[in-house]
Amino acid sequence: MLLWMKTEEMAIGELLERLRSVTQTIDEIMQLDTNPPRAADITPDLRKQFAFLTGGRGDNGSPIIVFPEFPAFGEITDREFHNVLTYLTSVPSLSSTDVGFILVIDRRQDRWAAVKGTLLRIAGSFPGNLQLVLVLRPTTLLQRTLSDILFKFNKDEFKMKVPVIMLSSVSELHSYVDRTQLTQELGGTQEYCHEKWISHRTDIEGFALIVKRTAQTLQSFGTELAETELPNEIKTTTLLLSTHTSKRDKMKGDILVALDQGSRLLENINEPVMRDPDHNMNQDELENLATVQRLLSQLDETERAFDEFWVRHQTKLEQCLQLRHFEQNYREVIALLGNLSEKLVTFSEVGISPAHADHIYCELTSFEESVCEALERASALSREGDELIQNSHYAEDSIQPKCSELRAVSETLSSNLRAKKDYLLKAMELHHLLERASKWVDDGIYLLASQPVDKCQSHEGAELALQELERYLDNAGQNQLTDLSAIWKEYEAVLNQHFREQVEKVYQKQASMQEMFDKRRISLKKLAAKQTRPVQPVAPRPEAFIKSPLSLPAHKAKLEKNSESISFEKTNGNLQSEEGSSRHTSQLDEEENLAVLRRHVMNELLETERAYVEELLCVLQGYASEMDNPAMSHLIPSALQNKKEVLFGNMTEIYHFHKRTFLRELELYTDCPELVGRCFLERMTDLQIYEKYCHNKPRSESLWRQCSDCAFFQECQKKLEHKLGLDSYLLKPVQRITKYQLLLKEMLKYSKGCDGADDLQVALTSILGILKAVNDSMHLIAITGYEGNLSELGKLLMQGSFSVWTEHKKGHAKVKDLARFKPMQRHLFLHEKALLFCKRREENGEGYEKAPSYSFKQSLSMNAVGFTENAKGDNKKFEIWSSSREEVYIVQAPSAEVKTTWVNEIRKVLTTQLEACREASQQRAPDQVFQFPPVPSGTVSLSPFKTSQKVKKGEEKKAEPCSPDLISCSPKLTVKGSPTSPDHSTKRQSDPTPFGFRGWNKTSLSLDEQDGYSSAEDPLNSDPEDENIKKLSAGKYTAMADSEMGAAGEILVKSGDMVKLVKEGDNDQWFVRNLNTSKEGWMAAANLITLIGKSKSCQSLSSSEGSGSGNLSTSSSCSETYANLSEPKP
Repeated sequence: MLLWMKTEEMAIGELLERLRSVTQTIDEIMQLDTNPPRAADITPDLRKQFAFLTGGRGDNGSPIIVFPEFPAFGEITDREFHNVLTYLTSVPSLSSTDVGFILVIDRRQDRWAAVKGTLLRIAGSFPGNLQLVLVLRPTTLLQRTLSDILFKFNKDEFKMKVPVIMLSSVSELHSYVDRTQLTQELGGTQEYCHEKWISHRTDIEGFALIVKRTAQTLQSFGTELAETELPNEIKTTTLLLSTHTSKRDKMKGDILVALDQGSRLLENINEPVMRDPDHNMNQDELENLATVQRLLSQLDETERAFDEFWVRHQTKLEQCLQLRHFEQNYREVIALLGNLSEKLVTFSEVGISPAHADHIYCELTSFEESVCEALERASALSREGDELIQNSHYAEDSIQPKCSELRAVSETLSSNLRAKKDYLLKAMELHHLLERASKWVDDGIYLLASQPVDKCQSHEGAELALQELERYLDNAGQNQLTDLSAIWKEYEAVLNQHFREQVEKVYQKQASMQEMFDKRRISLKKLAAKQTRPVQPVAPRPEAFIKSPLSLPAHKAKLEKNSESISFEKTNGNLQSEEGSSRHTSQLDEEENLAVLRRHVMNELLETERAYVEELLCVLQGYASEMDNPAMSHLIPSALQNKKEVLFGNMTEIYHFHKRTFLRELELYTDCPELVGRCFLERMTDLQIYEKYCHNKPRSESLWRQCSDCAFFQECQKKLEHKLGLDSYLLKPVQRITKYQLLLKEMLKYSKGCDGADDLQVALTSILGILKAVNDSMHLIAITGYEGNLSELGKLLMQGSFSVWTEHKKGHAKVKDLARFKPMQRHLFLHEKALLFCKRREENGEGYEKAPSYSFKQSLSMNAVGFTENAKGDNKKFEIWSSSREEVYIVQAPSAEVKTTWVNEIRKVLTTQLEACREASQQRAPDQVFQFPPVPSGTVSLSPFKTSQKVKKGEEKKAEPCSPDLISCSPKLTVKGSPTSPDHSTKRQSDPTPFGFRGWNKTSLSLDEQDGYSSAEDPLNSDPEDENIKKLSAGKYTAMADSEMGAAGEILVKSGDMVKLVKEGDNDQWFVRNLNTSKEGWMAAANLITLIGKSKSCQSLSSSEGSGSGNLSTSSSCSETYANLSEPKP
């Protein structure tokens, strides 16, 4: 690098020296060292033409300056005279001017006074050397005579060192100067154009200045480059290279412009010769031609010197930029390799199970891809460094060590990775060995548990059972752990304390199983021997019956038929002495069988999870990605364009969560399935992404219905070889979120008393909570007409459909009577702070467009309501009213259980408010005790306020924060018509499904069929819209709820019965026939509406509970059955 720097300095010095030489040469050519005036500066003076150079020469090469006849010569100023003569004497070459000038003064038409004045001016201020002065004196007789006489007397006044010759005619002039050197005015043959001469001189001098300025600029630029230090950053180096390149390009352009200008000037000077080859240039023209050629030569030299230097300088900057890139990449790669080495150290675990070890190995494999990419990058960078060195880079001594370090670090990382992979493979080998042994033991225990007791009592049965055990032991093969010492020796590198304990545990478990086999074999051998008396089998203990795993139906049949085999030894009448040992063995077998069942449930969870992930990937790759494939774009209809997010929702997000996170974490619990509840609890927040998917599902279904027959979907299905269409796979996420609660229930059933049982219960409750929240939120987003913010009403506690009557306590009696016969169907939403009454509306259209919405009708603030638990003696009705009781809402639930659940929830809300008010009252006025006013018998009124106006008034006074007539400290509640308060622990039946809307293609939904509405705006309970929507017509219907015995003659109908409406009678009565019981009779239309709801065919589904556990029916185009979300079928 030092040698390179020295070479660089020499190159810069050489450039500067050559440019200085060019500048000096130009000064010499143009005689700029004497600083003469330029033609461009004195052009007006030159154009007066009182003196000029003709280009002629004397016999000895003296330049000729002609002073032509110029009547106004006396008016020429001294400055003008000096400038012109100084310039004219600087034009000829130095060799010519050294000989001296010949002056030809033409005064033939003038007087002697003019001659004398001219000579005096010349003698006083001529700037050059003179050789001869020739004067053409006046031609008139008088002036010529005066000239001769006065010249002799005044000769001494001129003070000229050269002879002044007075000539009488041009012919005498020719004897001193050849005619070819004189212009035509003086009788010569030389052609002269004064304007052309001025133009040439101006162009030549301008060109000379351009050449000089270019050389000086390049000299300055070279000095700047020499003083520039190489940057240490890529950005700065790139900017410097760009700046220098821009300057160089500009200077290169200026040089080209100057060359072009010089070439044109040369052509102009050569124009007479080009026009007439016989033309002879005068001496001035030849000198001009030589001057331009010399300037062009100097310009070429300047360009060549700069180009040579620029190549070196550009190479230096480019190599500097390459070095900076190499150094930055080197730092990045070294840091990356260091990070990967540190992360590789973290792969020190051997796993707690085969799945965990496989998971670690998969992570290591994925990590290996990153390592390989980094190693490839390091290798490429090393090769790049070698190429820089081969290309004679100036920083070779800096690049070489870095390349060596890259290779060393890469080799170390690569060898460590290979060692780590071998380490994990060894651990996986031992894990799978233990897994096979554990499975072999489990299957052996299962075999013991599945052998039938009754058949083993006979000689033949015992022989068969004994042979079955022998075969099982003979087929152990590599599944059996043989020697612990051999395992310790072979797997010493991977055995940590936990791993040793795991091996010992499996080995002990195997020994226990073999001991059980030995005992069973002894028993069977005794039974197989000749029996001396009959054996009476003993009935099995009930707790010994163990249910088989879901995924093994064949084993289930065996266990259900012969569950008493666990206590086999106890039933043998010949083994009475082993009764105590048999009981202990039975308990051990029961625990082992429960563990087997848990493991099978876990296997089902993992297998279905993996299949689910694969199905999602298949949909995303086979359908979603194809929507972005240009080759498939012509098959996509316009309605489907740019609608991928609508069709698939957040399926991509769901896939990534299950693939990258949930499945891997589930696999960690393969060997401890009873603890899998913890995994669900840790990821419960992430599982809420299904809410977004379910919200979008109606829109997706609508889009699918529009485009299901398009060629795009058919082509994708053909490529995937799917039997079912895309709509079936779009239901997979909905099915999956419902499947989890089934699996958790099964796991909880087999994990009683285990460490993770509590976590399983909490996880199950949380999953059900998610399903309910999804369903509730889908109902909430369908509410229209509510002007406030629903989020300000607090948490949604309950929602469901009811029949509602409104009584106006201060109204006319007829209004009260009408209220009894005109129930309104309202959907109620119970929030923490308000109760909303909404009206359900079915929209016209297909799919999503047919989904119901809820029109807001009325709301009651929960801080100003009261309710009566039992209304009108009907155990399905209750009353709720505002504090003024001017309007009372009679609410009828679909069943007594739903009514009880709602009453309990309302009571809980009001009780919470009461306790909060009591605490606030005690804090504000601890010394005051207030009493509630007497509460009417049979009502519950827990509202702490009568009206909001009174509260504000109390707040303004501040002397009495809570009025005594508003608040009571007595917690006692009086409930009408109920000997005991309802059980608050009653399980709330709410609708947890996300299918609150109709119109899904493959699934018919029957949620909240007993829709309920309420409106405080209607003075009467009649609702024209209800009458239009709920108008009955003759036909067959399926009952959606149980009927209550009404007026005499009304028939009894149960939920699910097929009823036929025969004819309509008077007073809104219908003649009805129950096709299930063959009973018939008259029923009120209002009761029929409540019973059949919106049933439209004999295949209607039922909603058994008010808050709606919906059931899904199977569509003919999708050969799958989808269970409701709150209680899905396995």
